[in-house]
Amino acid sequence: MDLAALQRFASTLAGQLLVSALCSYFVKTKPFWMFSAHLLPLLARLCMAPLSALLLLNKFAMVLTSLVVIYFLLCNMFLPYPLANSAFRDFLQENEPYRLLDVGIMLWNELAIPALFTTFWLVLFVAEIYFYLTSSSQPPASQEGLIFAFLTSVAGCCVTPYSLVGLTFSVSRLSLGLLTLSKFYLQGYAAIVHGNLMHRGVTEGVTFLLLALQTDLINLHVRQRTFLLSIILFIIVASILQSMLEITDPIILALGASRNRSLWKHFRAVTMCLFLLVFPSFMAYRIAQFFEMDFWLLIVVSSSALTSLQVTGTLFIYGLFVSEDLWREPIENLDDIIYHVNSGCHVLEFLVAVCVVAYGALESVFGEWSWMGASVIIVHSYFNVWLRARAGWHSFLLRREAARKINQLPRATPQQIQDYSDVCAICYQVMRSAIVTVCGHYYHSSCLRRWLYVQKTCPMCHQPIKPSPPPLEPPQQAREGEEEEEEEQEQAQEPQHSFPGDQGATGGGEEQAGAAGFGPASGGDGRQESENRDPPEGVESGDGQTPEGD
Repeated sequence: MDLAALQRFASTLAGQLLVSALCSYFVKTKPFWMFSAHLLPLLARLCMAPLSALLLLNKFAMVLTSLVVIYFLLCNMFLPYPLANSAFRDFLQENEPYRLLDVGIMLWNELAIPALFTTFWLVLFVAEIYFYLTSSSQPPASQEGLIFAFLTSVAGCCVTPYSLVGLTFSVSRLSLGLLTLSKFYLQGYAAIVHGNLMHRGVTEGVTFLLLALQTDLINLHVRQRTFLLSIILFIIVASILQSMLEITDPIILALGASRNRSLWKHFRAVTMCLFLLVFPSFMAYRIAQFFEMDFWLLIVVSSSALTSLQVTGTLFIYGLFVSEDLWREPIENLDDIIYHVNSGCHVLEFLVAVCVVAYGALESVFGEWSWMGASVIIVHSYFNVWLRARAGWHSFLLRREAARKINQLPRATPQQIQDYSDVCAICYQVMRSAIVTVCGHYYHSSCLRRWLYVQKTCPMCHQPIKPSPPPLEPPQQAREGEEEEEEEQEQAQEPQHSFPGDQGATGGGEEQAGAAGFGPASGGDGRQESENRDPPEGVESGDGQTPEGD
């Protein structure tokens, strides 16, 4: 006759049945009745049993539960020793770091800690929602009222460290579910079966726990906790949107580059990108409108703005791929355009990260300083500033080196391309212009440049790609040059004679002085011998012989 009492007892009975089912599942025992003895007083109360019977059944349930516990302990009395012995032997054998990590993950999964804490917090949340709705005079009808009821119920479930850990696991599971749902929307059921998303969701859970500890969330008043929890959840949502972009970006670019004709796949990818373009901007606008800007809100706003910026660059590159497919003609310098678009986005991301770090540093120096805030600034500086700058500089060096190698390779003539009569071995497209490697293979210039970013060898024969050697002279020209050099050497070795009347020889003044005979002789050491002069031509010397060499 009392409906409220009936609802209260029914909810209590449902909760007890849930606890019994969970105990039976985690202990992995088949007889469900071992954990159901405490249900007897509740069942008797629902059957309108008298008070004396209820007291008797309560004592009987206590004794029966104790007997069940004793029976369970006796059946498993010697079980802990072999388990501990086996764990100790595994620990001694697997003393390497990654082996210990595997043992820790195995124990974590066997104890089902995430499932226990998640179930614990969800039960608290459902109860808090029920009490909030039943205690309020008017149910929340507006959107703001529903959001406030949700945040108040969540804040009411964060009063103990156990409930905070349970909320952390719940946030991680919820993030994993949203990311899995987005990948299912993009690629269908095959993405869930073959995809690996188990590493995702952990970042969001760890971020929530660090922010809750840094702000001392569990010790605040419920109103303050609700306000602070809304800001933390904004940060988590921004992180989830960034993870969704990491899933969507390669999928939509692969659709554009592969010339896939499925309109449904393109529609899903484009709509996901449009959602990631509009929703972060709207969220950043609402945050800037209702909250006063500080370091944490600046992280949320900057992350949302960067997500929209990255989506804009992705859609622009996707449009270039689709336009190239529709025109049936390759776009000249497409690789350069894509590189400059990505570089512009990365430069803007780097500048925003530097601004966030500078704002956080100034706030820590001139405002309220904390170890957690300083650690967040250090981590943000390393991952979002230093790593971005190093990756950008490394990409620039790789591109410059690849461009230098490409410029040193010869270009193929139209006749060579026609004689080659094949497609590019990298992109499998017809070649209208190509470059030739030292090993004699033909490629598109842009294709080989992208290949040289990751490899330094030929895609076909795996020989190192080096600049081409200088062109060799034709054999006929080389032979003529050798003959000319031999003639010059022979002329240089022939003796030089001077006769009267030869005016073109060098040293004509000396020859004029000795016009009737030879000029002064030169010694082996290059000095002129002026002591002995030869007699004139046709006149015999004192010994009756003509001069030597006449």
